[in-house]
Amino acid sequence: MRQFFGKSQTGNLQEAVRGLSKPQLILLLSNSEQFEAHVKKLEALYPNVPSIGCIGMSYDTKVVEKGVGVIAFYDGISAAANVLEEVSVMPVKYIERLKQDVHKINSSSENTVCIDFCTGNDACVLTTVYSVLKHNNISLVGGTGDGGKVSANGKVYQDAVVYALVKNNRGKVKTYKENIYHQMGDYRFIASRTDKANYKIGLLNGMPAKQVYQDILHVTEKEIQTQTFKNPFGKINGDDTCIISIKEVSGNALACFRQVNDSDVLIMLELGDYKAVVRDTIKKIKRDFPQISAVFSVNCLFRYLLFTENHYMDEYLKDMSTLNNHAGLVGYGEHYNNRFVNQSMTCVVFE
Repeated sequence: MRQFFGKSQTGNLQEAVRGLSKPQLILLLSNSEQFEAHVKKLEALYPNVPSIGCIGMSYDTKVVEKGVGVIAFYDGISAAANVLEEVSVMPVKYIERLKQDVHKINSSSENTVCIDFCTGNDACVLTTVYSVLKHNNISLVGGTGDGGKVSANGKVYQDAVVYALVKNNRGKVKTYKENIYHQMGDYRFIASRTDKANYKIGLLNGMPAKQVYQDILHVTEKEIQTQTFKNPFGKINGDDTCIISIKEVSGNALACFRQVNDSDVLIMLELGDYKAVVRDTIKKIKRDFPQISAVFSVNCLFRYLLFTENHYMDEYLKDMSTLNNHAGLVGYGEHYNNRFVNQSMTCVVFE
């Protein structure tokens, strides 16, 4: 299979798709002002080609911040694209669509991946979607777009998750998740007075969450929103750590980008040697795949901001390009199988 990436920093879709012929699946990554127009025009240019899209920055060796990026797969894949609606209420209502698509392309754990773009309620969405995928051992990689809108097959949806099943007919696929954080000290917190609807943590070990965070890291209230780039919370799930980013201060509580429940056990994380972690990820992928056709990744917005602040983003994309045909999305939350994570990178590699 092959991967195409086209871009326009000014949002010119015709420029972005120049040279794209006979795509079998298209991913549209657009800006909020032009998204709906781009969805409509893309469908007119490539009618009946499965497609999904969202609002967000894209990249290959450079980041497209406000224009449009188009990623397409072709030459040796089978694909199906669709949508589950009403994700804030009952996404399971539409689960038959996913079941039929899995069957339609004769999906296999060795050569099939699910890529999804979501508008929100990610944890519930992933539980629903993965309830189907796990029966076929199909991995999932995806993320949350901006603006509360996504698209599938030429139509824009709100309160929805769109997905694409991609089967590599000429080789295997494998997914990866990268974590550049590790545990700080031996801090352990029991969360309470949480607000699940608004992702708020009221108390940590019986003390106001804001105060606990400030006392440990010696930061002002204004500094908390950027300090989370270096010190997010973590929730241990078996042998894995789920990263929880802080969104903002809310009174004496901390509002996060991921739901925290009463009695959840949290730890404090700190930023590690992210350049070394990236090098290790690239080495691992190259060991697993002597021949790589394409890599699609989702990088968290906070990773993008951290890397940019430290003048590392261009170097990062250059290093990732050594994997061959690397392109992806800057997301507002990352999906990995049935897990909704923050401040991470998830990717799928095609042989």
